[in-house]
Amino acid sequence: MKSRTFRRKQSKVGLAPGTLVHVGEKKAEKIVIRAWIYNNEKLIEKELQTVEECQALKDHPDMNLWINVDGLDKIEVIEKLGSYFGVHPLTLEDVLNTGQRPKMEDYGSYIYTVLKMMFLDEEIEEIIIDQVSIIFGSNYILSFQERAGDVFNPIRERLKNPASRLRKNGVDLLAYSLIDAVVDNYFLILERFGEEIENLEEELIVDPMPDTLKAIQKHKRDMITLRRSVWPLRELINNLQRTESGLIKETTQIYLRDVYDHTIQVIDSIEAFRDILSSMVDVYLSSLSNRMNDVMKVLTIIATIFIPLTFIVGVYGMNFEYMPELEWRWGYPAVMLGMVLLGISMFLYFKKRRWV
Repeated sequence: MKSRTFRRKQSKVGLAPGTLVHVGEKKAEKIVIRAWIYNNEKLIEKELQTVEECQALKDHPDMNLWINVDGLDKIEVIEKLGSYFGVHPLTLEDVLNTGQRPKMEDYGSYIYTVLKMMFLDEEIEEIIIDQVSIIFGSNYILSFQERAGDVFNPIRERLKNPASRLRKNGVDLLAYSLIDAVVDNYFLILERFGEEIENLEEELIVDPMPDTLKAIQKHKRDMITLRRSVWPLRELINNLQRTESGLIKETTQIYLRDVYDHTIQVIDSIEAFRDILSSMVDVYLSSLSNRMNDVMKVLTIIATIFIPLTFIVGVYGMNFEYMPELEWRWGYPAVMLGMVLLGISMFLYFKKRRWV
């Protein structure tokens, strides 16, 4: 899989800036384009059959427009949509490159943001990361996703409510809501990780196994992936707060400060989980060492008990002709009884010293 990614990146080497090439996996069977046209009085929701229909939708100055595209492998669709809304080729190039680092760029007539949307696949127990690109201007939003399925359904439901803030405000509030929905979903993933880490801690204390170490290492890799996707988000939100663009109203800045706080909480949780997982590796190694010490202690005590018994047996196994007690009738039972008493007394002594 790594080699395929490397070859995809190689395909862009030497091309002029702004050349549109899809870099990433094909995650959608077909491109799906949906549009929401709304103001405080009405809402129109439709699925578009062709990208050409988007050109007519932007000619509604008294209404806001949200166009969402699922699937990025059809370059001509992305190119046409960008030309309709005056999106710079460099922005479209970043949209098609799914390996982007979360960032924010102000192009004057629009603001471009890219971030990572995460899902937790319960069947394979893996984190699925998709790139979401959001472009918003004065009265429109273009969002691009790698596949169908996202965390934006609550926002779509809020758009259906005529009394919601989304219907009464501009697209900058909708852009904030999309970013906030992505960040809020991080908390759900971290909550699940917290439960799994607690189970691993109990397993470490009760009965650590080799599979326990594998699970710890897997979660450590997941935390690295989360950190790589979330850490730049703090800079993204901070830049949105500090931008002097008129596309973001003062009323929306308040909500951006709130999502910034959420981002800090997510980062703090990730760092805390990373520290816990690192310490769990040390606990696992200590548990193995303690278990090995217990085994060695038991073997040492057994060997220590049998050393004098082996000496006695060795002495009487020499078979010299003139050895005492060789012809004594009760010699064998006496020696056996003495060996048993010697072993028991040594065991009791060890127990008294708390060695066993």
